[in-house]
Amino acid sequence: MAHFAELDINNIVIKVHTACNIDIQNNGGELSEQAAKHFEKTASLSSNGVKYVQTSYNNNFRKKYAAVDDYYDPTKDKFIIKQPYLSWTLDNNDDWQAPISRPVTYLDNILDPDNNPCPDLYIWNEESKTWQKSPV
Repeated sequence: MAHFAELDINNIVIKVHTACNIDIQNNGGELSEQAAKHFEKTASLSSNGVKYVQTSYNNNFRKKYAAVDDYYDPTKDKFIIKQPYLSWTLDNNDDWQAPISRPVTYLDNILDPDNNPCPDLYIWNEESKTWQKSPV
């Protein structure tokens, strides 16, 4: 299955749609403008949608799989997560970073059954611009 992110006039993702791989192959192929235009004919844009951009479910291209509220940067040709806090800035990899690093805990090296890091013991407090111990 192929996937297309529907963008608004500000390049914000408003929906993600599934497309048929054969349709993509027969209409310009992966990442082609022709395939995006063809998809627009088969899946009409929403009232505030202006175009479709292909996204990768496996994160094989355009940095990440598009999600609602992500920003598509046409210059970098990638999807970027919505800024979590006003004080955070993008690093060289286009990942959001807090003004100060999160405290390291012993859980940082422990993974859950899905191979993801365990939940953080700290949460960001935008008002004080500090990491605070999680109440959980």
